[in-house]
Amino acid sequence: MSRRVPRFRAPLALVLGATLTAPLALTAPAAAATGQYTVTALKFTVRAGDRSCTVDADLYRPAGVDRAHPAPAVVATNGFGGSKSDGSTDVIGKSFAERGYVSLVYSGLGFGRSGCPISLDDPTIDGVAASGLVDFLGGRRAADDGTKADYVTLDAPGDPRVGMVGGSYGGAVQLAAAAVDRRLDALVPMITWHDLAYSLDPNNAVGSGGVPGSFKWQWANGFYLIGEGQPLLEPNLDPSRINSMACLHFVTKACDTIRTLNSGRYPAKQTADLLAYARSVSPVSYLSRVKAPTLLVQGQADSLFNLNEATATYRTLKDQGTPTKMIWQSWGHSGGMSDPASGELNLGQGNLETSYVGRRVLAWFDRYLRGHAVDTGPAFAYYRDWITDPDRTYATADRVPALSRTLYLSGDGKLVDNRHEVRRGSRTYTNWLVPTSHSESSLAGLIGLPDPAPYDTPGTHLAWTSEPLARTTDVVGAPRATLRVSSPVAERTQHSGDAADRLVLFAKLYDIAPDGTRTLVHRLVAPVRVPDVRRSFTVTLPGIVHRYEKGHRLRFVIAASDDAYFGNRGIKPVTVVSAPQDTGVLRLPVIG
Repeated sequence: MSRRVPRFRAPLALVLGATLTAPLALTAPAAAATGQYTVTALKFTVRAGDRSCTVDADLYRPAGVDRAHPAPAVVATNGFGGSKSDGSTDVIGKSFAERGYVSLVYSGLGFGRSGCPISLDDPTIDGVAASGLVDFLGGRRAADDGTKADYVTLDAPGDPRVGMVGGSYGGAVQLAAAAVDRRLDALVPMITWHDLAYSLDPNNAVGSGGVPGSFKWQWANGFYLIGEGQPLLEPNLDPSRINSMACLHFVTKACDTIRTLNSGRYPAKQTADLLAYARSVSPVSYLSRVKAPTLLVQGQADSLFNLNEATATYRTLKDQGTPTKMIWQSWGHSGGMSDPASGELNLGQGNLETSYVGRRVLAWFDRYLRGHAVDTGPAFAYYRDWITDPDRTYATADRVPALSRTLYLSGDGKLVDNRHEVRRGSRTYTNWLVPTSHSESSLAGLIGLPDPAPYDTPGTHLAWTSEPLARTTDVVGAPRATLRVSSPVAERTQHSGDAADRLVLFAKLYDIAPDGTRTLVHRLVAPVRVPDVRRSFTVTLPGIVHRYEKGHRLRFVIAASDDAYFGNRGIKPVTVVSAPQDTGVLRLPVIG
């Protein structure tokens, strides 16, 4: 099926050399189903952290909205590297103005013509800046040119009826803003993160604590290049965006973090600082303060912010009583530059009424901004790429599916469904000094380059393969594997004081067709830095929605490396021993 890269990712492609279509021009009033609207360019000076920052914004005011006929507001900002004028952000402004909402879209701090360094959606900086715009919508302040918004529905003096919507970098800022400003009434964060420490340096070992993972160097350095290369995107930058010669366009702690990750070393002090900072600018650290009803939308094709991130946010919000629902749509940050599947939301087109996700977003705002007694949909919905009818591609449930099927890793390389079928045996692999497995070239789809098929070099991985499936098997959620490995070299080095000396491995799950064709679903892998090789450990794989057809086989793999990530330091052979009463276990969330 075909998909198009959402426009909040487009600036990444620009920096890396791709050709982009020009953003839509919305400077003139446009005809719309609910009448016309006007667009006014505004500037706001806000205090964020220890700086004063200029925010560049556009205000969309529907015709007929005035003090006597107020309307609720929707706020949106760009993805990383974008601005208020990129292809999804300005269409959000247009789309909601057409539907009678006052829309305020703005360039996030450090992007477009807004000021101050990039601060990674820090609630104390980016969240506070967004709160200053809520002040404007509530009538507490004017724009720098004196413009006031006295036509937004108020719940109380200074408290506007306002929601936020947007993706990626423009998704996390919503949660950051809601953590510092209780006036926000509804959020729709799309394809965004829960914990940047996991996003950029994932360790999928359950209970890994302060042990960092494997650096996602391609994604992280791509975004770092965007940030430091801002003059290529926006000539005549606001001088307040320059931090220092050593860290041009980011706050200093962000540069310190990327440099620690690129060093490949994790001494205790630097590791503690890295984890503390990454989590401080992540929802994981402040979700307890988010009370606004939240509709989470995450992409299945996303190796940057995978489904596990949205699931963690969803469960946290739900457990604390925040009204929350979640949708797993088809597209995310990964994949090629083609159109979204039929029936899928396309932010660049604003097809809200004609897409399942779009209709859910509209219902969310109808309920929480307009107060209409509408059905906001099920607690959980997920896209199924094996359904061809666009009206039936989404399935729904009242919860994320639980782990329901158990398979065992036999010593002869088979994946069996009965512990008594496990054969005693041991097998060994070893890593090389260069990567020997490939899952993806993280930036290939964004710049229009082909990406080789996933592969694993013989001798550098172990695989366990099931018999052909007797019936169709639908996996919806995050598989888990419990493993025990032996690595005397890693055992000697794992307490060196540098976490980089611990063993690294990569777990993944293939679909093997009868003709031998292998599919690594959305090219997703689970990097693991093993906390202690003397003990068994459990790995949570990235969530997937995938149908394994009858006659296909499942193949579970652990590999020594992956070229999209940093791997082991030094050669560390690994042996896996299996016996009926002591073997690895793979658990799957199977539907039906």
